[in-house]
Amino acid sequence: MYIGLGIFLIVIGAILTFALHATTIGAVDLQMIGWICMAAGVLAIVLSLAITRRTTAGYSARRVSHTDPATGSRVDEVDVDPGR
Repeated sequence: MYIGLGIFLIVIGAILTFALHATTIGAVDLQMIGWICMAAGVLAIVLSLAITRRTTAGYSARRVSHTDPATGSRVDEVDVDPGR
């Protein structure tokens, strides 16, 4: 999700920095805002990739089956660990 936001910010920042040749309105520098948008876009993409690599998909499970000595019945235990 944040990769799309990062690409969007990079595109908007590039348009403001390189393609828009308008005079600045008061104290607003559109080229600086463009550079800030591009930096935020790169940061969003890098953080998104870092978070994606850190979390693993899936789960691990362990199944143990034994007989209860008191009742003689079979007991199945399943331990599920969602994501490591």
